[in-house]
Amino acid sequence: MLLQQIINGLAQGSIYALVGIGFALIFGVLGLVHFAHGEVYMLGAFFGFMLISVFHLGVVPSLLIAISASAIVGILVERLVFKPLRKAPDVAPMVCTLGLSVVLQNIAMLAWGSDTKSLPDVISGTVIPFFSANISISQILIFAISLVLMLVLQYILYRSKLGRGIRATAQNKDAAALMGVNINKVISATFALGSGLGGAAGVLVGLYYNAFYPTMGFMAGLKAFVATVLGGLTSVPGAVLGGLVLGVAENLGAAYISSGYRDLIAFVILILVLLIKPSGFFGRNLQGKV
Repeated sequence: MLLQQIINGLAQGSIYALVGIGFALIFGVLGLVHFAHGEVYMLGAFFGFMLISVFHLGVVPSLLIAISASAIVGILVERLVFKPLRKAPDVAPMVCTLGLSVVLQNIAMLAWGSDTKSLPDVISGTVIPFFSANISISQILIFAISLVLMLVLQYILYRSKLGRGIRATAQNKDAAALMGVNINKVISATFALGSGLGGAAGVLVGLYYNAFYPTMGFMAGLKAFVATVLGGLTSVPGAVLGGLVLGVAENLGAAYISSGYRDLIAFVILILVLLIKPSGFFGRNLQGKV
């Protein structure tokens, strides 16, 4: 029972980690929280749904195209919402993203309807025994794809010119600009990377639960934000660890306390982190941030 809940929690936590990385990247570069990030996750899920159900593509091609489409959505959000307000007070773009999340939800309702959509059995329900627990094919797929995407991101951040620009901009935007870093390009690339990972998470969780609906990004986005705060708002590894910890904590709480407390656990963790260690596992102390 315990091992099974840990496996389920790690699968759920991998989803939170992918979405949380987007929060960490954007906050690290701009110092702002992107509250419409959950809706990008939702759009990624629907992109995958359409590619599989309408165009009859396989899971992997659908996932790759959904990642690309979500990255484009992220760039558009940065150009249309964040860039015009870059010199405005911090609260202005964050309030705009709150409004944007509602707009994107309603666009999804107009495009796909408000009811929950499902797919035929795309991923086999076969389970593999693992000591006293079972691992499903869908969980293995989530673990494998999440790991590959995280490794690709690490390679980009630490082995590429773009990654050096992102890390330099996160440390000091003005100094990076003086050293020749194209800040506009870096910010757009950061939104593309974060949104692409969010879109991938949406496709994976949609396939995992076989449920696609316009409001699916709201709670997932909030929980991913909690995971990012837990790991440290500026830390990508922290977002990964925070997501895994949150996923395991949720599943253990649902199994041993009550399934009705699943959502409550995330916000109890958020309150405790803010009270005890506001910087999270690996984050920097950022005073004056909203």
